[in-house]
Amino acid sequence: MDVGTVSAGTAPALDARELYRFYRAGEEETLALRGVSLTVAPGELVAVVGPSGSGKSTLLACLAGLDEPAGGSVRIAGERISHRPEAERAGIRARRIGILLQTENLIAHLDVARNIRLARTAAGRHGTPAQDIDVLLDQVGLLGRAHALPRELAGGEVARAALAVALANDPDLLLADEPTGELDGSTEHRILELLRARGSDGRRGVLLVTHSTAVLAGADRVLTLRDGRLRA
Repeated sequence: MDVGTVSAGTAPALDARELYRFYRAGEEETLALRGVSLTVAPGELVAVVGPSGSGKSTLLACLAGLDEPAGGSVRIAGERISHRPEAERAGIRARRIGILLQTENLIAHLDVARNIRLARTAAGRHGTPAQDIDVLLDQVGLLGRAHALPRELAGGEVARAALAVALANDPDLLLADEPTGELDGSTEHRILELLRARGSDGRRGVLLVTHSTAVLAGADRVLTLRDGRLRA
């Protein structure tokens, strides 16, 4: 099933078609994804919910090009990322996708500003002005923590710094796993407003895996993943 619509002539921020992914352990075979299709339009915020083991992490990995589906295809802003060599997938990921996973995506020996600068350099944005980094840090409430190392940040600050890194390349698509999971209510609201603002010009899509009632209430669509199948 293909969930979601995109205006004619506009490439979706995300277009995934009939994704299958299975894992083998000895003679046992587990189908993690069973024909998942979805689109995210530019400017749209889509939330995915589902119980543990439903395939959410596998889906995010396949959409980000961190894992290859056994079948199906993934396109980001019209560019195919699936079934390509890892070097090509990495290049597309750096240019077009912002990724915020539950595992830390900050480099431990670099301060927050340098983590952001590295992400922008990987996307081909060389010579990033310091004020651009300051603007992004201010948006996530970390302007005074630019020179802090990840180990010097509190849990909520780490989550916000990771989000700043995910947004550093001005991506066509943001993929996030529980992006507000460690944040208090006011900070969660601020981050949601930032995500909304990032898509307000109609160029960027956001796909979130979440259990947050605030995120779900603010999403344009909520999809349920269960047993590797997606339902609206």
